[in-house]
Amino acid sequence: MYNFLMTCILIVSVLIIIAVMMQPAKTNDALSALSGGADDLFAKSKPRGFEAFMQKVTVVLGAIFFGLALALVYLSSH
Repeated sequence: MYNFLMTCILIVSVLIIIAVMMQPAKTNDALSALSGGADDLFAKSKPRGFEAFMQKVTVVLGAIFFGLALALVYLSSH
């Protein structure tokens, strides 16, 4: 069971890396750092389409990773 969970956590780790790399880049230039980002105050909007889907996939994979890690800790302590 331990080896199965270890294999699952490795697969989920690779999938998390792929999901994070596929997310669109949010570029911040140096001017927004100096101005405090005031120009982006009203530019914030909810992600839609592919970006929203990738965020949900990343959250789900993170929760699965966390659960698998807790299961591995429990198995290794008993």
